[in-house]
Amino acid sequence: MLIRKNSRIMSEQLKVPGKPGVQQHGPAASGIRANPEARIDHFVQVIDVVKKFGDTVAVQNVALTVKKGELFALLGSSGCGKSTLLRMLAGFETVTSGKILIDGEDLATLPPYRRPVNMMFQSYALFPHMTVEANIAFGLKQERCPKAELRERVAAVLELVQMTRFAKRKPHQLSGGQQQRVALARSLIKRPKLLLLDEPMSALDKQIRQRTQIELVNILDQVDVTCIMVTHDQEEAMTMADRIAVMSEGQIVQIGTPHEVYEFPNSRFSAEFIGSTNLFEGKTVEDEPDYVYIESPELPKRLFISHGITGPLGMSVSVSVRPERVSVSRTQPVQDTNWAQGVVTHIAYMGSYSLYHVQLPSGKTVVANMSSLALSEMGAPELDETVSVSWSPTSAVVLTQ
Repeated sequence: MLIRKNSRIMSEQLKVPGKPGVQQHGPAASGIRANPEARIDHFVQVIDVVKKFGDTVAVQNVALTVKKGELFALLGSSGCGKSTLLRMLAGFETVTSGKILIDGEDLATLPPYRRPVNMMFQSYALFPHMTVEANIAFGLKQERCPKAELRERVAAVLELVQMTRFAKRKPHQLSGGQQQRVALARSLIKRPKLLLLDEPMSALDKQIRQRTQIELVNILDQVDVTCIMVTHDQEEAMTMADRIAVMSEGQIVQIGTPHEVYEFPNSRFSAEFIGSTNLFEGKTVEDEPDYVYIESPELPKRLFISHGITGPLGMSVSVSVRPERVSVSRTQPVQDTNWAQGVVTHIAYMGSYSLYHVQLPSGKTVVANMSSLALSEMGAPELDETVSVSWSPTSAVVLTQ
């Protein structure tokens, strides 16, 4: 996961009007964004928004807030409503009910061209017959921006996205990553209060995508623009966003930082959608303020979690244990809980680590992420070998939804 910090605020030509020029220090990707608590907490407000297409409800009573200067991700699978919500922010779809406010201004009656919002489309939508600088300048020309100011602003944004030497090229002469930077420059040059990104990396291959994610975050940090992005790629959201909203069937399932959403999922859906996890179904058999015991038919030993939960004794729960929290051993653990024996049925070598699939007598398969260093020290177990899988009491999360 990329941890980010503001780099130096760029020149005056690209600052959003009214935004103070605070001096920043340090490389853009070396730390956390400067003092996120100082931001305006309710810069963007989505208040009980509903969107219907006939009898179909695409977005159901969505409520969220985005801080000023924040990069916020809407994450979900196709058809979950995230793109519809983005289009309502942009003004391309009307709100059936509810409100959307930006910096306190209700956008309900404003057409797209009058909103303080710019959107970078998934396809980039560059004009093929225009040069890079003409593509970037197009919006300002339509607004009859004075020529001297237009030249200054185009030059500043070209420098920002490191495309100055490609200014005279046309889109077909650029790589996918370069085209993306041109599309971003065209969106930023109009100084929007809010930038919307629709699947910004989907057109790039994996290697370029990973590098471009960091470049894009650094550029957005420099202009300190508030940004909402839509993606179905969990890694992309975890790498780029300050906070994530996980969406399913038109509703928000969970909102939190990447760390919060990954380490402390609030539902089975979040646990399975963000990364991968081992889920054990069971019932609580002992619940105290500082621990809980859970019995699962999938495990020969009880599950022990080192904190209590809220709910009646005997209720059905799921226990989530991430693969990197599971240890594989040839020896039987001394602990009385949180372990089982099984047979290695599959090994996926991933370079720095290997994924071990261990089938238990119950038929349940447990996946463990074992580092190459740990495997070399213990001697890597082989297919069809009997091993023990185990985890600590602090490694599991109890899910009641």
